[in-house]
Amino acid sequence: MTRLNGQRMDANVVVLGTDNVGKSALIVRFLTRRFIGEYGDIESLYTHNVVVDGREQALNIWDAPYSQDLSSESLMYEKRVQWADGFVLVYSICDRASFNAVSRLIQIIKTNKDILGFEKMPIVIVGNKRDLHHHRTVLSEEGRLLALSADCQFYEVSAAENYHSVLMVFHGLVDRIRESRVSVKKLAGIKGIVKSMSAVFTRRRTDSL
Repeated sequence: MTRLNGQRMDANVVVLGTDNVGKSALIVRFLTRRFIGEYGDIESLYTHNVVVDGREQALNIWDAPYSQDLSSESLMYEKRVQWADGFVLVYSICDRASFNAVSRLIQIIKTNKDILGFEKMPIVIVGNKRDLHHHRTVLSEEGRLLALSADCQFYEVSAAENYHSVLMVFHGLVDRIRESRVSVKKLAGIKGIVKSMSAVFTRRRTDSL
């Protein structure tokens, strides 16, 4: 159970990206501090306890497969949006197509969010394989601009070489999830006050008639 005012807060995170962008390597680097370069196309779910800003955090991380046929996957993405508290969208800085796929994923997530009536969904965009900068086809500025336009966080990392930057990705998402939950709670409180005031004014008008 989530407790915003206490120390404990659990969150569900979905990690998405096309094949060979290193999303599984990113997750395992975060979980174990180790880098493993080769993975099969296997869907996995991990649970990991971390401490962020002095608060205990249990992350449920879904390493989700990517489908080229996005139209047939609409129900699956809807389920992911229902389950998720936040998303990590990964592309390779050496693969332009993977970057374009992140743009499409953002639109799919936002569309499903609007259909399902969710408030703003925390999303982090990650440009991976920074160590292969000599093969770069996506500029850092392009990743930043995409994140800015979609109101997401952006990180460029090397899962192969740097654990700390990968740690910052997930800690940054946890912060956004926490902020989102606080905002939703405040909004619900404001809506409740407005509803109560409206009921009072309606009752007064009725009594005066």
